[in-house]
Amino acid sequence: MSDDGKEKIISVCPVCPHHCRLAEGALGRCRARANRNGNVVSVNYGKVTSIALDPIEKKPLAFFLPGSKVLSVGSFGCNLSCPFCQNHDIAQAGEKDIPEVYTVTPEKILSIALDEVASGNIGVAYTYNEALVGYEFVRDTAKLVHENGLKNVLVTNGCCELPVLEKILPYIDAMNIDLKGFRPEIYEKLGGDLETVKNFIRRSTEESLIEITSLIVPGLNDSPEDMEEEAKWIASIDPDIPLHITRYFPRFRYREPATDIRLMHELRSIAEKHLNRVLLGNI
Repeated sequence: MSDDGKEKIISVCPVCPHHCRLAEGALGRCRARANRNGNVVSVNYGKVTSIALDPIEKKPLAFFLPGSKVLSVGSFGCNLSCPFCQNHDIAQAGEKDIPEVYTVTPEKILSIALDEVASGNIGVAYTYNEALVGYEFVRDTAKLVHENGLKNVLVTNGCCELPVLEKILPYIDAMNIDLKGFRPEIYEKLGGDLETVKNFIRRSTEESLIEITSLIVPGLNDSPEDMEEEAKWIASIDPDIPLHITRYFPRFRYREPATDIRLMHELRSIAEKHLNRVLLGNI
């Protein structure tokens, strides 16, 4: 019961394995979903913090329409708490923490995307923050984008429940999925769940072109043994899935030195024993 004697309405968010239990008005740990009148809804729907026309390779996608550009759209919020977050100013923030947030409709994003076709744009990428904490906007925009002959790209940490994935998967042409480590305790440190991500990857490969990124962070996931197990597992799905092994640099709250170049090459050699397409990033 609340202080005024009224019964508190607790709603459970279905989007990710945290399943935040939210009282009326409360925000989830992602800062992008809240309990409104007993329903957990997206509070970042149509709230854009970043928009840019990027090379497709920046997502990174190396094998999906190479040489093209994609309109990249980001909002705020994330369901993980990575201390080395590359986009912490929006991903590790709520709406009140960001100086400029623009409200747009799916139709407006489509209009911008169509206007950029002459500049080489192939569609829309949902990126920068964790797009699936506001999956409703991804779903509505991606459907419109497809109906108008353009492509959809999702950049995600994959820490999302399968029923939510099913709502957007029919509209997503390509994904880059972060695989942040291959031991459960790594995900526990970051506030996620390895098995959820593995299930997400398995299901996504059935409908969409998938590339995987592993940022190699010193002292967290830089073990050659871990890379061996990760590459074996990816190969068990499809040895042609591209793996981007990406070099970490100090960012946000993490001050370890940048990943050793020699280690990066060693990890690539390990992965190449099992996978046909392994790429180094940030070298």
